[in-house]
Amino acid sequence: MIKKILFFCISVWFLSALLFFISRLAPGDPLVSYYGERAEKMSVQEREWAEEQLGLDEPIFGQYIRWLENAFHGNFGISYKYKMDVVEVIGARIGNTLILGGIGFVLIFGLAMVLGILCAWYEDCLPDRIICQIGTVTSCIPEFWLSLLLILIFAANLRWLPSSGAYAVGEAENIKSRFRHLILPMTVVVTGHLWYYAYMIRNRILEEVRADYVLLARAKGLRRWSVMFRHCLRNVMPAYLSIMAISVPHILGGTYIVETVFSYPGIGTLLYESARYKDYNLLMLLGILSGIAVIFCNMLSQIINEKIDPRMKADDAVREVEGR
Repeated sequence: MIKKILFFCISVWFLSALLFFISRLAPGDPLVSYYGERAEKMSVQEREWAEEQLGLDEPIFGQYIRWLENAFHGNFGISYKYKMDVVEVIGARIGNTLILGGIGFVLIFGLAMVLGILCAWYEDCLPDRIICQIGTVTSCIPEFWLSLLLILIFAANLRWLPSSGAYAVGEAENIKSRFRHLILPMTVVVTGHLWYYAYMIRNRILEEVRADYVLLARAKGLRRWSVMFRHCLRNVMPAYLSIMAISVPHILGGTYIVETVFSYPGIGTLLYESARYKDYNLLMLLGILSGIAVIFCNMLSQIINEKIDPRMKADDAVREVEGR
């Protein structure tokens, strides 16, 4: 556990340094984000004063050291665009992303399990072929294109559903309004990831079905459904839980794209805006939070595998002995 914590801290530090230097070396003027069009009309003296106020007058390495010191004290700076603490800016939007990403995550893996079992049960039969064909076609559609298509059909032409936002103006507490605004982006999030995991579950189950212990169980007279659900599915679950943990960043990335297209006020839209307007402090914290999610989920996946599958612990022990 100490090794894992140390690895986590080093990874987050390395990510912060990489993100800091890349963002500041990228072309663009951060003063435009803070001062707007006035930045283009500033004199040399005014620009020097403005950069000094924002802490941009020091060398890049000095800026990073100062940012790191402030971050250790919980001070991540202010947003250049929103003129307020970046923690407050993110706190106002992170709930929307958690709703969209959380519900999407549950739907994706719930439906993927059902479809995977269904395809494995009817292997090479009509239901399996139909589901696989539909999945192949829909999985090849880019998320941004599907988003625009749904907006065109259901928002612009039919006018059944809203095309943007998380809720109607002044109806943040209205569940019905939130639900209507979630339908289109949720459809894209689920469609963009569902079939990949459904195929994975299908193939895992079929690998178990063809194992020797299944042939032995069938020879002893056990029913097919009993072998499938009591043995095959049980052996697939450790890998499935591991996939769920690893896939959080994958689904989160798709959620960011959908938020941008639908102008959904979440972390994805905020991340796009911070990169576009060179809002360094906001970009840093968002990038670090996303990186922490990726690193933590990968470590969680490894811990789950070690707890469920004792063979991994045995392999680690063998490697440690061989290393000595």
